[in-house]
Amino acid sequence: MRDKPEREHRELKVELKGVSFGYARETPVLRGVDLRLTSGLVLLLGPNGHGKSTLLKLLAGVEYPDQGRVEIDGKDLWTDEAAARQRLAYVPEQPDITPYASVREVLELVADLRAEPRERVSEVLDLMGLEEGSGLGRRSIRELSKGQRRRVLLAASRLGDPRILLLDEPLDALDRGLRADLLVWLAERQKAGALIVVVTHELEPFVPMATAAVGMVRGSARYFADLPERQEERLRLLEKLARGEDP
Repeated sequence: MRDKPEREHRELKVELKGVSFGYARETPVLRGVDLRLTSGLVLLLGPNGHGKSTLLKLLAGVEYPDQGRVEIDGKDLWTDEAAARQRLAYVPEQPDITPYASVREVLELVADLRAEPRERVSEVLDLMGLEEGSGLGRRSIRELSKGQRRRVLLAASRLGDPRILLLDEPLDALDRGLRADLLVWLAERQKAGALIVVVTHELEPFVPMATAAVGMVRGSARYFADLPERQEERLRLLEKLARGEDP
């Protein structure tokens, strides 16, 4: 069963205002980043170590900025947490989840937090190949492989009505069928007005869906709103941003 269709939504707005951040007082990873992201699929690109995953963590509220603010529809992510994070879903590259709870318990907690009926848990487990036939839904998180844990997080992201999806290497460790299903779902969420921010080394699957891109170089961010219409030209531009080159 595919996720139920969503009605059209108004455009979202996520802003970073003068955001700087560094780990353990080291050289800042991000320096004075100003960004305004709106509904659509935004690719966050750049060489390894230039701040892509860190920026995604700041958008998700996993890391607190040393300077500046992160706002979702005008609500500060840290001073108005409940309202700002209500429709936010984050899937990190490293799927760290509490190890001793079962898969179903984790997803039931997410369903409760998002006021989603618990019956939906079985649906998303089946969608991600974690229930029917495999029985993985009854296992504890510590029994799962990295790829299976990633599927749990992707299943969690499909509960409720996520308006903001923050995905770090979302296709990693997924088989062909699950990859195809995830891309279809992302296209559906995009059509429904969601803001989807993706960090990925696999550009090709996301090229047709991309509405904007952010190029990260040494902790600075450059926003590209007008991507070329022709797919070949669009891919060339995105590949340059991924290498940290000036397009």
